[in-house]
Amino acid sequence: MEEIAGVLERVIFKSPETGFSVFNVKVSGQSIIAKGVLQNLHQGQSVVMQGVWEFHQKFGRQFSVTNCSAELPTHADGIQKYLSSGLIKGIGPKFAERLVARFGINTLEIIDKEPEKLTQVEGVGPQRAMAICAAWKDQKEISRVMVFLQSKDVSTGFAVKIFKTYGQQSIEKITENPYRLVEDIWGVGFKTADGLALKLGIEKESLYRIKSGILHSISELLNNGHLYGTVTQVKEEAGKLLELPEESNDLLLKQALHELYREEKIKLVSYEDEHFITLPQYYYVEKGIAKKILQLNEYPPLNRFDFDQIYKQVCEQDARGVLLNEQQQRGAISALQQKVSIITGGPGTGKTTLIKKLLDLLDANKIKVKLAAPTGRAAKRMFEGTGRYAETLHRLLEFSPMPGGFTRNEQNALDAEFIIVDEASMIDAFLMYALLRAIPSKAHLLFLGDVDQLPSVGAGNILNDLIASQKVCVTRLTEIFRQAQDSLIIVNAHNINQGKFPVSFIEGSKRDFVFVPQKNPEELFSFLAEVYTKKLAHYHIKPEDAVVLVPMNRGIAGTARLNQELQKILNPREDTEHQIMRFGQVYKVGDRVMQIKNNYDKFVFNGDLGIIEAIDIPEQVMKIQFGERVLEYDFAELNELVLSYAISIHKSQGSEFSAVIIPIFMQHFVLLARNLLYTAVTRAKKLCILVGEPRAIAMAIKNNKNSERQTFLKQYLTSDLEAR
Repeated sequence: MEEIAGVLERVIFKSPETGFSVFNVKVSGQSIIAKGVLQNLHQGQSVVMQGVWEFHQKFGRQFSVTNCSAELPTHADGIQKYLSSGLIKGIGPKFAERLVARFGINTLEIIDKEPEKLTQVEGVGPQRAMAICAAWKDQKEISRVMVFLQSKDVSTGFAVKIFKTYGQQSIEKITENPYRLVEDIWGVGFKTADGLALKLGIEKESLYRIKSGILHSISELLNNGHLYGTVTQVKEEAGKLLELPEESNDLLLKQALHELYREEKIKLVSYEDEHFITLPQYYYVEKGIAKKILQLNEYPPLNRFDFDQIYKQVCEQDARGVLLNEQQQRGAISALQQKVSIITGGPGTGKTTLIKKLLDLLDANKIKVKLAAPTGRAAKRMFEGTGRYAETLHRLLEFSPMPGGFTRNEQNALDAEFIIVDEASMIDAFLMYALLRAIPSKAHLLFLGDVDQLPSVGAGNILNDLIASQKVCVTRLTEIFRQAQDSLIIVNAHNINQGKFPVSFIEGSKRDFVFVPQKNPEELFSFLAEVYTKKLAHYHIKPEDAVVLVPMNRGIAGTARLNQELQKILNPREDTEHQIMRFGQVYKVGDRVMQIKNNYDKFVFNGDLGIIEAIDIPEQVMKIQFGERVLEYDFAELNELVLSYAISIHKSQGSEFSAVIIPIFMQHFVLLARNLLYTAVTRAKKLCILVGEPRAIAMAIKNNKNSERQTFLKQYLTSDLEAR
């Protein structure tokens, strides 16, 4: 790390969102190129930069700035450049030149302390002088806030977010309660706010701190898919986090919980002599789902069906030669008779065949239908299976970045009489509530899904809870069609679901499932190299159509390490013009990447897969192709992306890949569960390779309890349970 002092000459590029800039600085008579986050720095200012030198093949030496502070210029030339930069409303380059010509090195002092003298300059009357004075004071206030925050080791980027949120009240607001940052600024967590608070001298036993710690502990439970935690759990987690004195720990936590309850920042639910705690939005969403489901069921079903004719059509073989089995027949009839219904079943049980038949019946009766799924990949699969247009739920509900999230709601319901939603196990509580709010009372709602797969990445266990409540008509498809029995992938998926170890051979079956015992995770990398460079070709599968699915992100056999190794195999290019390193990761043109946060501005969501199309180093942007769209990412946004040669099994939900390689080792034991392995196997279309320790695989198959989540949707549907 070096420190360099100079004068800011010119800003070459600056991102208005992040403040990331490329700029020239004159140092000891020489001009250098520097890059980093710049806010409220302007031409002509003297700057002191901390950072490191980097060498770029095309652009040469550049100084990468981690911190930058500035002083007002003291020379006439610097003052003129400073005022010409446009930082003060009402002063442009020509007027700056006139001001400096009149007041010289005293120009800034005149503006600051004697603005009435500005009228001595041609073209400046009292009103304009007052406007310039006001703009100068605003600029000084921004500088004051930035200097204060940076003195507390707040990064420039973070300081910018704070100032954009609180403006001139920034210092006062965060000095009073720095924990408000967690609630007010997206992306700021408790630990960041706590670090700043301690530097500001906030006491460890401050009620602000304890309340924020409790809310953080609740959020951590909810991040694991739960909608509630017990009060005991929350107090234990908060106690560990806050490290309060043992003698006052319980009293302080009780006091903070009481105040949070009084401020309506938490909700309490009592059930079977135990007290549960959650955040208000989670309670109201789950309660709202129950209310909407019950309301839909109360409204009469569509009455345009001639069921005598429909029974006949459902039970007979159609023109395509399709004949539904009894379970499928029951599912089709139930969907027409019931307002809300569910059809669930594993691979090869005929869900798609049933839906195609149902769509024929709806068309014959001129029913307006909409098809949707939680992700773009799932919607594409729905289209491929049915030949009908299907869209994501976000698109169906017309997502809007404005407050409220979706344009479609009770006041602007969907224009449809029958809505079919696939991959329903992926839908979390918030998306389900948004969907139900947009369903018109007259419409039928049919959920398709595999309840034995992993629950949603987000909070809740909606499909499972709806089935368990017995308030929704459920059809289970369990019979595997004869043609599906020829696939070892499908046979083994059902074996795993029934608690049986997968088999590698059945007479007459396709050899599309391979089990490779392997004890040492370190041997996995050479095995994957052989699979990608040789074995996939035997199955006529391209490397880009294969993916590695693993239980977790960390460890030797985690996604982070595997992506590094697979990048070497699948994208070994070394030309520096087409690669960069950001956030500890090398990105190259041609890399497969995955979005890991919902980005509503770009309309790209957690789990979406893309390909890096171009990297523009001078402009500091990357172009990524997501399906048919090419999106532009500022380099500062690349923390929203990871490589996706290997992805977690959770993130693979709703997708299918030609080939799937699934490493399972004892190092994954914390997450090993039957539905995890079952979900991974069912992602494969042509080839599934299961590799790893037999005892780890057996442990996963045996564990059928890992998906339990603390929710109350079943109780809200079946009783009058309320929060207090």
